[in-house]
Amino acid sequence: MTEEDWIAHDPDPVTAAELAALDPGERAARFAKPLTFGTAGLRGPVRGGPDSMNLAIVVRATWAVSRVLTERGLGGSTVVVGRDARHGSVPFAIAAAEVFAAQGFSVITWDHPVPTPVVAFAVRHTGAAAGVQITASHNPRTDNGYKVYFDGGLQIISPTDREIEAAITTAPPADQIPRRPVHPADDTLIDAYVTRAAMVRRGDHGNPRVALTALHGVGGELAMRTLRTAGFGDVHTVASQFAPDPDFPTVAFPNPEEPGAADALLQLADEIGADIAIALDPDADRCAVGIPTPDGWRMLSGDETGWLLGDYILSTLDATDAATSVVANSVVSSTLLGKIAADYGARHVVTLTGFKWLARADAELTGFRLVYAYEEAIGHCVDPAAVRDKDGISAAVLACDLVAHSGAQGISITDALDRLALRHGVHTTAALSRRVADAVEAAAMMDRLRADPPAELAGFPVGATVDGDAVFLTGGDQQTTVRVVVRPSGTEPKVKCYTEVGLAVGADLAKIRERAAAVQQQLLATAQSW
Repeated sequence: MTEEDWIAHDPDPVTAAELAALDPGERAARFAKPLTFGTAGLRGPVRGGPDSMNLAIVVRATWAVSRVLTERGLGGSTVVVGRDARHGSVPFAIAAAEVFAAQGFSVITWDHPVPTPVVAFAVRHTGAAAGVQITASHNPRTDNGYKVYFDGGLQIISPTDREIEAAITTAPPADQIPRRPVHPADDTLIDAYVTRAAMVRRGDHGNPRVALTALHGVGGELAMRTLRTAGFGDVHTVASQFAPDPDFPTVAFPNPEEPGAADALLQLADEIGADIAIALDPDADRCAVGIPTPDGWRMLSGDETGWLLGDYILSTLDATDAATSVVANSVVSSTLLGKIAADYGARHVVTLTGFKWLARADAELTGFRLVYAYEEAIGHCVDPAAVRDKDGISAAVLACDLVAHSGAQGISITDALDRLALRHGVHTTAALSRRVADAVEAAAMMDRLRADPPAELAGFPVGATVDGDAVFLTGGDQQTTVRVVVRPSGTEPKVKCYTEVGLAVGADLAKIRERAAAVQQQLLATAQSW
């Protein structure tokens, strides 16, 4: 489709006028490289053109998803459509629902925003053929996205994504694709999600005081409901960040992992004497946890939370159930979960990065069931039977339950981390993101590293291996292991470096942690220079 044809058939007069007013060079750039499916869908800035998120993209992508479903014999089946509260989410979700309806599908959608895990749950719970969530998760405020679920609420993988992309190339002009109005559903499915998510609590161990922020996203109200349903009634929220706001006015980046994003949460936690602090990302599929320590409040890393939740879940299983249970983490996450799983007699699986792979960790293991999966980027799947994706709300319930359970035993979360270190060795992890101009610059950096990898890191000899788009640098000695994984981001213009240091435990745990932290800083400094 030529630039002129695209503009002439753009169903949104605002983006059509925007494209028409661009100088030829910038307009050509918008048409040079169309959006492609990355992490289970499309994601990009909200603006006109085929390289961005706009009404024309959503309409044609939905037509393509409909075509793929129909070719698989699923025409006329049920499809779920949800949205967050970002700029463009309302018209995008309405358009997606109406295109599906016009193609003969039965559509479940809502007239209000819903967290991403609700859509994943609804697809699985209803047996729907597919689900679409309009969201850009924790991306900058300028972005939006189109996330697709098939196969019981799992994020799509190849060849499905390539089939949809191929279908998009054959789609009619956006203004010629039929649409049919859809009557929104009631909240029955949302109520069912709340009931199920509250059930991840293992027992009535007490009622810890909780500080919570939704970071201007769509998870605040539903998280409050779910926590209260689970028996956690002492919940306090960061008022300035509770209501959905697509401009995310109080944070530079709406990601709980970003420096400063959780400052207001930790301040609230300190003021009210909370036992745990919870930060959800804007679409509530990620959960970050903060804890009080003798030196003040701090946020746990995604790996630390992963160790704690994985250990807690496995500790509640008897030996027979543990022997058929699977826990999983991605290749860029810590290796400690594997040691924890072995201690309980459970199966540990390492997958490629992303929950489209983590959710399938037990797919080829007959007689085994996935009970927990996590990735270091604060994504946790704590109830795979209900939501086969990361779910910040159910993870928040389990984290509060862990705090209550530990408190009933007189153990702090810091104590719990120390116990894991004494049992399995000290592990420290840290990540470094290098922002780049575009995918070309990211590829050039990765090519340099593949061609000339370092022979040592932090004074330890290392070897290099390449797996897919990632470079793994691993080595160490009898007492120390060092590991660096470098890969381009699938959703943002970044190259990410993930580091881990492991040390055998000796008499002085504090000194060993200091040593591990020093080695980690050397790894990060080296990675910064690449």
